[in-house]
Amino acid sequence: MRQKIVALPRLDRLRPTIESTALKLMEEAGELAQAIGKLRGLNGENVALSQEEIMRLIIRELFDVAQTAVSMMFVLEEQYGVDLDRARQEHLAKLVAKGYLTPEGEE
Repeated sequence: MRQKIVALPRLDRLRPTIESTALKLMEEAGELAQAIGKLRGLNGENVALSQEEIMRLIIRELFDVAQTAVSMMFVLEEQYGVDLDRARQEHLAKLVAKGYLTPEGEE
């Protein structure tokens, strides 16, 4: 399994709860959808941004979604005792089972 890893930090200036993080995740996903809507002209407004500017907006919003999702994982680990290492392994096994990922050693 060949991996490209994007690592995001545990934020240390927030005291998130599962509820506040879930709401923030939905907010950020909405902002990502808006950015994609600008790319596809689905928002009903005249967009004065170049495709490059829209791509920067999309990736910025995507990282906001990813950071918030990672933050929620840390909340689950710290406040609810979720084993993130085990959950990650289960997730990778699911991806392999669905055919989305080549098993390690079979590249």
